[in-house]
Amino acid sequence: MTVTAATEPSSKRAPRPVGREGRPLDHGAWFLVLPALIPILVLSAGPLLYGIGLAFTDSQSGRTSPTQWVGGLNFQDLLHDTLFWDSFRIGLVWAAGVTVPQFLLALGLALLLDQDLRLRPLARALAIIPWAMPEVVVGIMWRLVYNPDAGILNESLRDLGLGGGHDWLSGIGTALPAVVVVGVWAGMPQTAVALLAGLQNTPRELHEAAAMDGAGAWRRFLTVTWPALRPVALAITALNFIWNFNSFALVYVLTNGGPGGRTRLPMLFSYEEAFRYGQFGYAAAMGCVMVAVISVILAGYLASRLRGGEDA
Repeated sequence: MTVTAATEPSSKRAPRPVGREGRPLDHGAWFLVLPALIPILVLSAGPLLYGIGLAFTDSQSGRTSPTQWVGGLNFQDLLHDTLFWDSFRIGLVWAAGVTVPQFLLALGLALLLDQDLRLRPLARALAIIPWAMPEVVVGIMWRLVYNPDAGILNESLRDLGLGGGHDWLSGIGTALPAVVVVGVWAGMPQTAVALLAGLQNTPRELHEAAAMDGAGAWRRFLTVTWPALRPVALAITALNFIWNFNSFALVYVLTNGGPGGRTRLPMLFSYEEAFRYGQFGYAAAMGCVMVAVISVILAGYLASRLRGGEDA
């Protein structure tokens, strides 16, 4: 007796693409994302494209004649605008000066909050208070701290016999460092929360195995903690640099760009150009330059992530 094998159809159906965990990707999920994706595209991509187009015009406030297309004239003028490039340099110094201490202090705070503390829930809740406060409120509060006459900082220095009466936010050499301190204080909790989430995803068994092999705390951090935390650290550092470079409200409330432009960040400079002097086209060109810088940072981050995926 012979058994006839079932014949397969001549045309085979192509396999469905699978995700990283081996599950099929449901293309119908895109229709579930569209209601949230469309407003984001309209509210983000729309103004972005409008601003790029505006950068190639001579749009100004209060003019009666129609707006004219000027091509790259705004960008040519921008190349010779030393005030803008000074603000651009200040923005880079500000972003780096805030991002690096933010990360280092947040890493220490995350390692502390990851320990088995008695009041750990309360400590975690208190740690995110600066992050929960609006930037305008933070700026007003720190203006009171830096007040040259009755601020708590100067009062503390007087009590310690270190002098007092320093006008921290109006001094040429102290304004930018004083604002950097506020930026670090306000943004550190957000970074700590992200790093703490990465720490909690590290298997405890790896730490226990390393400890049994005689590895100390520093050795365990380098061989176990940091490799697992590196993707989160890279992501949050790139995002922090972008957010800090685009800072506006905090510096506007603290110093309004002074003294003498020592804290005039690029975003504040373009705001003044647009809404104080009415040069909308020129301000849009500044915005395009800042978008280009952010795009380079994002491209570097994505390239590092892709290289990391290939190595994995």
